[in-house]
Amino acid sequence: MAGTVEIYDSTLRDGAQAEGITYSLQDKLEIARRLDDLGVHYIEGGWPNPTNPKDLAFFREVRQLNLKATVTAFGSTRRATNAPGEDATLNTLLKAETSSITIFGKSWDLHVTEVLKSTRDENVALIEDSVAYLVAEGREVTYDAEHFFDGFKADAEYALETLRAAERGGARIVVLCDTNGGTLPAEIQHMCTAAAQAIDNPLGIHAHNDSGLGVANTIVAVELGALQVQGTFNGYGERCGNANLCTAIPVLELKLGCTTIGGDKLSELMDFSRFLSETANVAHDHRQPFVGESAYAHKGGVHIDAMTKDPRCYEHEDPQATGNRRRYLVSDQSGGSTMVAKLERHFPDLRKKDPVVSEVLSEVKRLEHEGYQFEAAEGSFELLARRTMGLYQDLFKPLSFHVSSRKSADEEGGEVAEAIVKVEVDGNTYHTVGEGDGPVNAMDRALRQALETVFPSLGAVRLEDYKVRVLSSGDGTAARVRVLIESSDGHDVWGTVGVSENIIEASWIALADSLHFKLMRDAMQASAGPVSHAATA
Repeated sequence: MAGTVEIYDSTLRDGAQAEGITYSLQDKLEIARRLDDLGVHYIEGGWPNPTNPKDLAFFREVRQLNLKATVTAFGSTRRATNAPGEDATLNTLLKAETSSITIFGKSWDLHVTEVLKSTRDENVALIEDSVAYLVAEGREVTYDAEHFFDGFKADAEYALETLRAAERGGARIVVLCDTNGGTLPAEIQHMCTAAAQAIDNPLGIHAHNDSGLGVANTIVAVELGALQVQGTFNGYGERCGNANLCTAIPVLELKLGCTTIGGDKLSELMDFSRFLSETANVAHDHRQPFVGESAYAHKGGVHIDAMTKDPRCYEHEDPQATGNRRRYLVSDQSGGSTMVAKLERHFPDLRKKDPVVSEVLSEVKRLEHEGYQFEAAEGSFELLARRTMGLYQDLFKPLSFHVSSRKSADEEGGEVAEAIVKVEVDGNTYHTVGEGDGPVNAMDRALRQALETVFPSLGAVRLEDYKVRVLSSGDGTAARVRVLIESSDGHDVWGTVGVSENIIEASWIALADSLHFKLMRDAMQASAGPVSHAATA
């Protein structure tokens, strides 16, 4: 199928209802700007009401951004006891001064009688006159039929009558909402067909993911003619979240041939997904389809051997279409084909029979036997490869470290850690002390204090994530541990790993490698990029 499908983003409203996610006003404005750059058609900014000053401020400030997308204020139908012109909710929506307003109303008689404590007839009336009042005030109105699918199961004719009320009121589009997220695709098909037969208005779909079917139900609705898709990026939302636009958009564009944000913007999708994760302060979901770091990651030797012959063997789409990239994971399952595929990114002329391939593979397997794992530590892997091949020498040498911590009963605050490190650079020894909130933070500060005067670019490196895995729990406190550190300089993100019976030493190894990697990349860029193995061997 083809044609344009509107993307209605609710990340700033529904997405903000997710557990653990809170956006500041500046966060919301920056997300709105990035959503506009990405090419969504509608941005639902929030629910402006006197109890939510942040959303009131958002609608004042967003006007200064001059966005191309239509910014929409969200709210409910009037109270049953109020006339539309006297209803505080409707009039606050008008004060947001958006050209478009979305209101939701009840399609399920359970909510009408048990939540609103109203009558079925009154509910139909307040849907119609709430929409009509906003339309008369010059606003484009989207009507969200809350709990439509559950309402249809309870009383199909009543649920459809609520849609007719919105149509009579003048709604531009009627959106069918699977608010509880419990409807199955076959049910979506039946009920969307019934809705399309009941009204002439175009339909949209708003699906939640409580059964893991948010995107599937969205796609079914579009195949049946829905012209608007509502959802959130990264699938953020209350309970199990909303239909994930990071998945729905590529499916619509690449699988169904629809136009949403357009192919040129589609390649920016992974970058936006990571930006949103960072802004929400939530770890990026590596296993998201299309935009997760693992979406095109291959580990099995048989898979990788086939992939080097034809990527279609184990990939359903080109990763670059959504701004992602193919990755070959190095593990104890790796063979020569895996190693060549992994190294080709850095050394395009490398061949499987090159002796250096077996050297790197042997070193990887030796270290993995000790507990190292390079799947999420590509920084450590590239360092290992270049060191083994004689293409990189470390620019500093860690000599020693000592870490201590203290906490007095009469001291306010938490534990204070102190690290003393000694490193060598060009024959000069640097002996520095750093304090931090914990031993790793203290080591990081002490190491930077020693190195940043010589290598100022290290000042841009930030520790993004820190993970510890116990490798042999049966050994108790003598168990070996693996520490994985994720670092970023604001442009690139890389992982490094360290293993030891001493968690501090494992952290020290991973931390030092993270800085080695940054210096190696800086040196490569200074010499006009990576040098191929064929040119240096």
